[in-house]
Amino acid sequence: MALVVTLGGLLFGVDTGVINGAIPYMATKQQLDLTPAEEGLVTSGITLGAAIGALVAGKLADRYGRKRLLIGLALIFFSGTLMCSLAPNAILMIIFRFLLGLAVGGASVIVPTYLAEIATAAIRGRLVTQNELMITGGQLLAFTVNALLGTFFPHVASIWRYMIAFGMIPSVMLFVGMHFVPESPRWLVMKGKVTTALKVLKPIRLNGQQSQHEIQSITDALKKNRDIRQASLADLRHPWIRRLVLIGIGLGIVQQFVGINIMMYYGTSILMKVGFGHQAALLANIGNGLTSFIATAVGMQLMYTVRRRRMLLTGITGTAASMAAITLAILFLKNSPLLPYLVIASTMSFLAFFQSCVSPTTWVLLSEIFPQSLRGLGMGISTFCLWLANFVVGFTFPVMLAHWGGIGTFAFFIGCNVLALLFAISFVPETQGKTLEQVQLELRGTTNHRHSHHHFVHHQQMRWQN
Repeated sequence: MALVVTLGGLLFGVDTGVINGAIPYMATKQQLDLTPAEEGLVTSGITLGAAIGALVAGKLADRYGRKRLLIGLALIFFSGTLMCSLAPNAILMIIFRFLLGLAVGGASVIVPTYLAEIATAAIRGRLVTQNELMITGGQLLAFTVNALLGTFFPHVASIWRYMIAFGMIPSVMLFVGMHFVPESPRWLVMKGKVTTALKVLKPIRLNGQQSQHEIQSITDALKKNRDIRQASLADLRHPWIRRLVLIGIGLGIVQQFVGINIMMYYGTSILMKVGFGHQAALLANIGNGLTSFIATAVGMQLMYTVRRRRMLLTGITGTAASMAAITLAILFLKNSPLLPYLVIASTMSFLAFFQSCVSPTTWVLLSEIFPQSLRGLGMGISTFCLWLANFVVGFTFPVMLAHWGGIGTFAFFIGCNVLALLFAISFVPETQGKTLEQVQLELRGTTNHRHSHHHFVHHQQMRWQN
């Protein structure tokens, strides 16, 4: 079941990764003749769609069910990919990439939700992080297909259309596979379909007694949650709630502004600018995809033993140093044959630090810092800001490159890494080995206590004591 559902994660990876190899072909005069701004919009239009998709998907999944929504997303993935591969000009390509982004954002929310709801506590962490692995696996797959098509059909100017069209294959697999996967038992209980939920859960758990017990505990938990008032935007007037939401927003922006998507979206273009031929750049980019995939697997293991703050600080220090290495190489080795190899080595080092330390820690911290009543609001705002930051980086990079050149652009992102490091040192809490209640009480303790008598805060304390 997890394998079928995480095809949503694979598609997320394929559709964001494919542009890396396709954009140099697409931008040429004979094809779509893109300006730097259009190049930025074609690349990042998908992330603007994803910000909106992530915002509305949760509500739709609560209303229509996880299964039905994932089938719908598979259809959007398929039709969006088909339209992108046939797009006759830049404007339509930007619109179709935006529509495809709605499915990417939806999948980024619904796939982890569904996995968390069908898994037992013992394997939940592994199944949810399997989705992260499928995303980087999807990017690696896209880079590999790009390289194969670019190598075997070097003189076909419109080969980018076939690179994009490849994404239709996993979307068909998701569409077909979802018909064999049951609805989430938790959602069925939410809708009052307790008998159906039990029927669904029994073959998954292989234990009737355990299934009964689990359905009962879901019912009890949902009853309790109904009594908890969910936080709304009005509650941001409380300093401790505002502080938590701002830390969440900061984490989302930091994760993007260290510059990950420069490497993920423009890796091939960067390697061509520093001296690789087009085919060589496409092949070298597979190394980037492989590094990301392995580093994500390593990061999953590190999560169990290394403290969160240490992981985040190490990761940002590593990404800053790698970015500095690229800048110095461009500055001092302009015409050296060593330049492309130093750039690819520094890019791989950047991806290793980011995917093993920065990325997984960000998502885990976001899931740990918000109490139950604040989780919907906090995660919604933080994820939306993360996607928005992703869009800004993807859109502005080619524009910066055209105006400031490689050195100026990379120097700007080194500055962003330094600011990210200062933010992490100053504001990010340590959550490793603490219960969620401890984390939230500690975060409450570091803010203004003037409003501690307020009903909302009192309500939280009662919940934590319970």
